Order: sequence, then structure tokens, then C-alpha cells
Amino acid sequence: MKPVFSQEGILLPGFAPQLDLPGTLDCGQAFRWRQMEPDRWAGPVEGRVWTIARQGEDILFPGADTEDWPQLRRYFDLGRSYGRLKTLYRKDPVLRDAMAWAPGIRVLRQDPWETLCSFIISANNNIPRIKGILERLCRLYGEPLEEDFFTFPTPQRLAVLEAEDLAPIRCGYRAEYLLDAARQVSSRRLSLKKVARLPTGEARQALMEVKGVGPKVADCILLYGFGRVECFPMDTWMKKVSAVLYPQGLPEALLPTAGIAQQFLFHYARHHGELFEEKASLQAV
Repeated sequence: MKPVFSQEGILLPGFAPQLDLPGTLDCGQAFRWRQMEPDRWAGPVEGRVWTIARQGEDILFPGADTEDWPQLRRYFDLGRSYGRLKTLYRKDPVLRDAMAWAPGIRVLRQDPWETLCSFIISANNNIPRIKGILERLCRLYGEPLEEDFFTFPTPQRLAVLEAEDLAPIRCGYRAEYLLDAARQVSSRRLSLKKVARLPTGEARQALMEVKGVGPKVADCILLYGFGRVECFPMDTWMKKVSAVLYPQGLPEALLPTAGIAQQFLFHYARHHGELFEEKASLQAV
């Protein structure tokens, strides 16, 4: 895949089937992208609003130029060959069905600080409510950007607040968790740069020093914020997938990229609840 740079932006010819915009941007790994038109999405990434559009079989980043390409390539994980992964995944009958249903899903590489806060808020929550809380947080303590977006508040901005200051965002008990994260990061008790260099097990333990961060949330942060594709977050849906579809665990060949496999399985599971009822019935016979 070679990008084409033009006055219109950065074009990825023929790439639309490999990048499902709603499946990637609105499937529970990122919470601040908005669908502006049927085939156009916009979202704030590290202080700038990016637009991404599907044009037939092509993907266009309007207004982007050569200097923007490294960031876009990293954020959308465009340096990884999903084609090779899919060849591997097709050997597994469950993953084969999941990929056939949504073949264009990709795992994003997001800002670690924003990802930490987003998945603290995600615990025992649903996607629409997570989006609402983050939107209110950014409007209240972020800086305005174009298209009515706001930057994500810095840890230093949140660290000086008290729980009552977060009452308007309506995140409940999670306010204390957000503030603890902000204070740890701003004081460097938790160094996100150091976490990025640690082995996965140690990185997970470091993140779990933050209030409200358990193993599942830590794995989400590592997967979506640090690119640790071996992490396999176990939320309610993935516990169902594991218990019913992989009772013996994931095949060993899938473990190095279990997080990417998880994204296909998670999206598939959320839309095919009947699959688990059918499998459970067969296992009970």
C-alpha cells in the first residue's frame, strides 16, 4: 500500500475494503470520532482534527500532507500487513467467520494518556455513555479545536481538580479514578514513557497502580494506547467468546497478535449474540 500525495490530501488507492470506518472508529476502541456524513468521519488526534473519507474503493485523508503521513501511518497501524494476519486467522473457523463479517477492522494506536482515561471511564459502562462523559470532559477542561472538537485535557490540568469539579461530566465514582491517574502522571509517579519501554507484564502492573485500573482495563490501555497487540482484554463479550467459542483457550499461533484477533471477535460477538445461545445449547446436549 503506497500513499498518493496531492493537493486534495493523502489518498490510499484501493484501501477502502481494508479500513472499515465505522467498524474501526466506532467499535469500542476509540470514543471521540464522529460520523459527519455516510462516508466521512472526523476526530481529534493529539491536538488536531483529522478527517477521513471513503471514496469508492479509496480512502482519503483530506488536507493531509507528507509531514502528516508518519502520524497517520502510526495511528491507523498502516505499517502492519493485515493481509498476512488474515491468512493466519482464516485457519481458525471462528475467526474466519468474524473476518468475513467485518474484514476491514484495524486496531488503532492512540495517545496513551487519553487511552488511560478513556478506559478508566469504560469500566462497567456502555459506549454511548463513555462517549458522552469524554465529550463533556473535553468541553469542560480541553481547548477548542475546529468542527466543535476539543483537545483532551492534560494530566496537569486535571491533577489540580477535586471530585466535585468533575460533577458536570457525570462520571460518578470514576471521578476519583481520573484524578488519581492525572496526579500520578503529572507527578511522574507513573511515567507513560517508561510504561512503553517495560515488558508487557511489568507494564500491566505499573498501570494497575492507578485506582480503577484492573487487568482488563490495563490490557485495553496497553493494546489501544501502546500497540501491545499480544494483549487480550477480557470484558463481558470476550468472556463469552472464550467460554463458548474457545473453551480450550486461543490457539497458540494467535497469541502474538491476540489483541488484533480480539477486535474481530469482539465486533462479531456484539452483533451475533444468537451464536452463543446456539453453541451453548449444543454443548449442553
